[in-house]
Amino acid sequence: MPAALDLRGKAGPTFKKRPTMAQEETAQSPLEVFEALAAQAPANVMVRYSLGREYLKARRYAEAEREFREAVRLKPDYSAAYRELGKSLVELRRPDEAKEIYQQGADIACEKGDLQTKREIEVFLRRLDKKDPA
Repeated sequence: MPAALDLRGKAGPTFKKRPTMAQEETAQSPLEVFEALAAQAPANVMVRYSLGREYLKARRYAEAEREFREAVRLKPDYSAAYRELGKSLVELRRPDEAKEIYQQGADIACEKGDLQTKREIEVFLRRLDKKDPA
């Protein structure tokens, strides 16, 4: 069977090589990658935010809260970090704190013109109000 041709007309394999067992054993999860990056660059707000998101995915809510609070400390106008911080507080069963954070995030998003984040936060606020009608 003739070899397949690549886009330049040269013969070569048409499949992607699978990683070796050694490569698979050393592969890191996104969570591990962001933990290492945060250790190397603790003042990088995007690393902190991304690490918080990975903690949320892993249901490690207290650690997610810590990372989002650090992201907000580093960049107080980062509305998406407020949104994610609110999510972690909801999961930690601290709805009153979550409402305050969500409101701060919505205000910041409005000031910055970040209407998508503002709308998302408003949805989360309405959900909280439905759970706890005052």
